[in-house]
Amino acid sequence: MKILLTEEQIAEKVRTLGAQLSADYRDKNPVLIGCLKGCVVFLADLMREITVPHAIDFVRTSSYGKGRVSTGVEEAEIFDVNIRGRHAVIVEDIVDTGLTLGYLTEVLTKQEPLSLKVCALLVKPGAHRAPVTIDYRGFDIPADFVVGYGLDWGERYRDLPYVAVVDEQDA
Repeated sequence: MKILLTEEQIAEKVRTLGAQLSADYRDKNPVLIGCLKGCVVFLADLMREITVPHAIDFVRTSSYGKGRVSTGVEEAEIFDVNIRGRHAVIVEDIVDTGLTLGYLTEVLTKQEPLSLKVCALLVKPGAHRAPVTIDYRGFDIPADFVVGYGLDWGERYRDLPYVAVVDEQDA
């Protein structure tokens, strides 16, 4: 396993994203919609950096299954998220193909929010198979399979405080 982003790099980027969201959503009380399970660490750190009132909610999607390649949305649960007439920000750990984000954006837009933006910690621009807009972007990364800081491989490695590239011998 090779460290791609250190704990310190991530913390600094989360501070920057929190400051941007705080400035853009002053007096708007946005809803942060975390995409489970991978977003949990990022969302927890991000919401502590946001200095304006905000709410949180969650959706759950799966696009990797047990593998290392995104196959699009395999399952999705929107739970009881209601953003009608609210400002909302989808908080993603990673945008790979863009298929999951495209699906979520389409479904949530039907609720007629005042605005719907996307905040993603990691983006793989070269892997996009669907057009997506990322309004608050952490890091652009290569198309490698990564773990840590909430991202897993078969439910392993979520607890790492950094983001690392995985190879077959890490299995």
